[in-house]
Amino acid sequence: MKKASKYYLVDASVLPEVFLKVVEAKKILSSGAIKNVNEAVRKVGISRSAYYKYKDYIFPFYETSQGKVITLFFTVEDYAGILSSIINRIADSKANIITINQNIPINGLADVTITIETGQMIREIKDLLDDISSIEGVKRQEILARE
Repeated sequence: MKKASKYYLVDASVLPEVFLKVVEAKKILSSGAIKNVNEAVRKVGISRSAYYKYKDYIFPFYETSQGKVITLFFTVEDYAGILSSIINRIADSKANIITINQNIPINGLADVTITIETGQMIREIKDLLDDISSIEGVKRQEILARE
């Protein structure tokens, strides 16, 4: 019988270095910069056995969002095209938009709630949010909920 998994949220600064290097190797491989495990582990400075021992047990926090429904909240300036810019960034990351709700602007600012499904995303949710925050007129953003 398989033992049930337990999960903990731990600050990376207290983890053994090998765990961080495994995550780094996984990121290199998923980016396509390096095509095989041998090169990736050599680049980050760990053995193949260490990589294979831990690769299925350590993940960046945002990677655990894959295949989930996430509700994002934004406060944006009220001008034509800003919502379109946000939607385009989400579409470029291959997230599936489920709902969009924009409130009536008050004092030149509008609240926008967008719910996405992340199963087909080609990047981490953190990277998507960083990208959206660079859009001129996006004043605030946060993750409201994860399912």
